[in-house]
Amino acid sequence: MLDQSQINSLRQASVAPAGHLIDGTPDTAGVGGQIPVISPIDGSVLTTLADGDAALVERAAAAARTAFEDGRWSKMAPAARKAVLHRWADLVQTHASELAVLGVRDNGTEIGMAFRAEPGSAAATLRYYAEVCDKIYGEIAPTPDGILGMIHKEPVGVVGAIIPWNFPLMIGAWKLGPALACGNSVVIKPAESASLSLLRMCELAHEAGLPAGVLNVVTGRGTSVGEAMAISKNIDVIVFTGSGAVGRRIMENAARSNLKRTYLELGGKSANIVFADMPDFDAAVAGAVSAIFRNSGQVCVAGSRLLVEASIHDEFVAAVCAGAARLRVGDPLDLSSDIGAVHNADQLDKNLAALSRAAEEGAQVQQGGARLHETGGGFYMEPAVVTGVKPSHDLFRNEVFGPVLAVTPFHDESEAIRLANANDYGLAGGVWTNDLGRAHRMIAGMKTGVVTVNSYGAVDVTAPLGGVRQSGNGHDKSLHAIDKYIDLKTAWIQL
Repeated sequence: MLDQSQINSLRQASVAPAGHLIDGTPDTAGVGGQIPVISPIDGSVLTTLADGDAALVERAAAAARTAFEDGRWSKMAPAARKAVLHRWADLVQTHASELAVLGVRDNGTEIGMAFRAEPGSAAATLRYYAEVCDKIYGEIAPTPDGILGMIHKEPVGVVGAIIPWNFPLMIGAWKLGPALACGNSVVIKPAESASLSLLRMCELAHEAGLPAGVLNVVTGRGTSVGEAMAISKNIDVIVFTGSGAVGRRIMENAARSNLKRTYLELGGKSANIVFADMPDFDAAVAGAVSAIFRNSGQVCVAGSRLLVEASIHDEFVAAVCAGAARLRVGDPLDLSSDIGAVHNADQLDKNLAALSRAAEEGAQVQQGGARLHETGGGFYMEPAVVTGVKPSHDLFRNEVFGPVLAVTPFHDESEAIRLANANDYGLAGGVWTNDLGRAHRMIAGMKTGVVTVNSYGAVDVTAPLGGVRQSGNGHDKSLHAIDKYIDLKTAWIQL
């Protein structure tokens, strides 16, 4: 684990201009100009990032296609691919401190969480999928006598991956691990506002022995690079984590081009439901606070709606407010900070505007909600707890992606389920109860991809993460993730 002196040393390191990595060669020339990289810690310019365009995307996709077709990776022995991915995971772990601090300087996540959730999680994910390489079996169909029906599992070809800014290493590994384990080549686009750590991790992949052209990175804006990836006819599958508006645009462009399969994780407005018979009051309070306020609420599965049984509403909300008030918001590279920075000025403005709308609609801000440390130039916000939030309110229905908790009371199970499902999302949720039957009824009734009971967000790479309704489709993590990156081919043989 990091110590403060090590963090202080790494935070002073200069950061060279960053950019594309195509066919194994770095390229920091921005065909669309250089994008300034603003650190949310203090608002300073950390470095510059090369912008890309459609022509650069096509060059990267062509390199990926060539690498796929000549078999340098796709036809490599599975055990050999496995060894490369293990070496990559080892290098990520070796460089974990460097990667974590670089990422925090870029996106503002508190360092304790960043160290675990970024290089720590990414290395574990790469190791998990390394072990998948030589364990993907075909099938024999139950055919009539004299027929051999074989089901082959083949890599899809070229995968395009578009990664968000909140956890670039963790989410990047969720896409890269299974895609590469199955033998595909990849073109990946990190978020223009947080590319640095993912770029470094991709450089480490080549140090580990990944052949040139198998993993290509194109940096730049979504309106240029991301759009071009969705339109490209040289990309066979696209995977994306981000907003619903962008996800819809990707689907439109896929339909306009080569009908590439698209898998979208589009965030949520997840309900964390607390019944009066919860087994541990303090644990439920701590879980509710952590569910929304870690990483300044910038977590796709965040428990941003707290539904509390009416009989304990006032007591529980008071405890949550007290817990939120105790959180120290500050420099994310200070180990004593509980919460780091909001990612950028636009996101901070969005968070504050959401609170203003909530007040206009009649909700009450019970705790927090102010901008903090403004004179230092960074982007910080006090965790906010808002009560009196009704299903008709914007704060109940729409994702903020910030440290804003919407609280709503309920009276019984049926109302809790109705409220939990009363928006268009369906990514995650939590239930706190000591009644096993109730837990199962809630799991069955909640329209969401993940439900945790008497905890919140407690899953790992062995369990799938995916949403329903407008939270997207497909799954990251677990063995189910490989379904996105393989094609099935049937061979029907008359003996």
